[in-house]
Amino acid sequence: MAADLEMNEIHWLMDMFNTVDVGLVVLDRNYKVCVWNGFMENHSGLLPSAVKDKDLFDLFPSIDEKWFRSKSESVFVLKNRSFTIWEQQPYIFRFKNYRPITGKADYMYQNATFIPLTNTLGEVSHICIIIYDVTDVAVNKKELEDLNKRLEQVSQTDSLTQLFNRGHWESTLQQEFLRVKRSGGSSTLLMFDIDHFKKINDEHGHSCGDEALRHLSELLRTTLRETDIAGRYGGEEFVVTLLDTDKQGAAIFAERIRALIEANPFVYKNTKIEMTVSVGFAGNSPDFAKHERWIEAADKALYHSKEHGRNRVTDFEDIKLRQR
Repeated sequence: MAADLEMNEIHWLMDMFNTVDVGLVVLDRNYKVCVWNGFMENHSGLLPSAVKDKDLFDLFPSIDEKWFRSKSESVFVLKNRSFTIWEQQPYIFRFKNYRPITGKADYMYQNATFIPLTNTLGEVSHICIIIYDVTDVAVNKKELEDLNKRLEQVSQTDSLTQLFNRGHWESTLQQEFLRVKRSGGSSTLLMFDIDHFKKINDEHGHSCGDEALRHLSELLRTTLRETDIAGRYGGEEFVVTLLDTDKQGAAIFAERIRALIEANPFVYKNTKIEMTVSVGFAGNSPDFAKHERWIEAADKALYHSKEHGRNRVTDFEDIKLRQR
């Protein structure tokens, strides 16, 4: 009776071992496969007899061997469990993902536990690796992160021009203002707006005005460096923070964008619409107590351009020199 019960227990254990919804792999000290359960067979397509006593890295060349050995050796030597999560390493065994709910994932995301197995002498002779399928959790988390990134981008972007909106652009300017105040260096704030924009709206309609803003923003994007930060300040007014750019560099950029817009009209309902812009810029100055003073300086230079013929560039420093 006791023998029958013991046989039943062994049968139950084997049944659980092969049907449990986690992978169970036992490796010896030379990384040869000793145990391979049903989960591993189902997802790899390899029978236990096919992997028995085979080198793990020969069977699965996609395993990051250096990383895996480092993880395993600490278990062999220190006799402590070790864990890995999919954020650190998406998977150990590259198994295809067959779950219809998380069909967006090409492979199974895995968490794993490395467990030391001791012999009768108390030595760690083998390790057991338990593989957990966490694809649902991983995909849901990644989708949530992607959604949050998109929402953040939308909250920072002007919907018409796809440039930064005023709120986000101004927060970046404030950061740059504090940086140059603390560390020194030269950065320049440039502002410009479309000359006689009201006339475009009045003669061709507001949809044409919207197209003018989109056209200008596309031209602006072609001139920007990776470090430049451009935004729509409001209405037909645009701003660009030119990081690490002195007066000479800013003047070149300002003239380039002015000339580019003048030379590239756009077509709206078979009508060629020509545009020009007035530009003003101001370099950072120790005289500015707040970043708002920086904006006011560039704005003053912009309106000087508008008041003195439009379609021109004005440096705030030149205004100050004339006023002395």
